[in-house]
Amino acid sequence: MEQGIDMMQAGAPGRAWLAAGRALGGRPSQQDDLVCLADEAQRTHLLVLADGMGGEGAGELASAGVVAVAQRLWREGRWRDLPGALFLEQLCQDAHLELRRRGEALVDAAPHATIVALLLKGRMAYWAHVGDSRLYRFGRGRLLGCTEDHSVVQERVRRGELHADQAGAAVDQHQLLRGLGGPMQPRVDHGCAPLRRGQAFALCSDGVWEHLSAQELAAFATHRDPRAAVGEALALVLGRAGAEGDNAALILAGAARPWHPWAHWWPAPRRPGRHRLSV
Repeated sequence: MEQGIDMMQAGAPGRAWLAAGRALGGRPSQQDDLVCLADEAQRTHLLVLADGMGGEGAGELASAGVVAVAQRLWREGRWRDLPGALFLEQLCQDAHLELRRRGEALVDAAPHATIVALLLKGRMAYWAHVGDSRLYRFGRGRLLGCTEDHSVVQERVRRGELHADQAGAAVDQHQLLRGLGGPMQPRVDHGCAPLRRGQAFALCSDGVWEHLSAQELAAFATHRDPRAAVGEALALVLGRAGAEGDNAALILAGAARPWHPWAHWWPAPRRPGRHRLSV
């Protein structure tokens, strides 16, 4: 572990096409957790990132609970039987119930967490999120889309009271409107898109997107070496956040290079004169 950064890498041996890492920052405990699961034979990958909260150790318990549910559903092979969006919905709802169960044993704390999850299955990408952990989607270095936070600040941005670039520095930035583990069943936002040559994804906690712009994330997500890119991105976050910085977690996937191992997932170029779908 260098500079307080805990690195991990997933994928088949020699295929450095997906990387993830997290940093403690200036916090006494690590409440961000993540997992990258793969079935190369089925061309399926599940990437999950959670940011926990709740006080008195409940944050670590919550994010670990989300990851544990993802691992259980993966082992059970539920992704094989369900459409992508339904699998991710079950993941979020089961994780919510797990946090409720874990909270029953606590007296002065309640485990809550955000979640952002990406399922890459065949030639499709499916994603889901609750809270303010984000998914960015890039095409050849250009931002194609970003999930919208379930937060007070996002509502202010939507009403025109605040510019989107000011969200990370707003005093009420950490006030969430949705999360896992609360008294109400969570409402999950979903998205999907065909996988195309040149696409890349970034999943991150608020400790990352508060300090990195979409343009910077695009540059890291299209780096030739995803592992190095994650390390550089988290080091930049630590430097900008300072001694009081939040936990930070980041997953990068899909380096935009023609030789990339995902090339077999993307449709081959069509012959001239034939219609090409755009994302």
